[in-house]
Amino acid sequence: MIADVYIELKEGVTDPEGEATKKALRLLGFKKVKSVSSRKVFRIEIDARSKEEAEREIKLMCEKLLVNPVIQNYYIRWVE
Repeated sequence: MIADVYIELKEGVTDPEGEATKKALRLLGFKKVKSVSSRKVFRIEIDARSKEEAEREIKLMCEKLLVNPVIQNYYIRWVE
């Protein structure tokens, strides 16, 4: 099974990478850009007996390593 884990900053947390990218795009003439936000994606291939077991494992990975729960949220999308 393959899952993409998307990690993004929580609402209200400053995104310096997104802001810098927006500024650079505007300097390049893309004046219609309203906002830019950064996200991180991990593609995880996992050998599990069921989708439920795989999801439990991936959630544990997020809690133990991949996500800082103070400033980040995550969601999982399964790759077909």
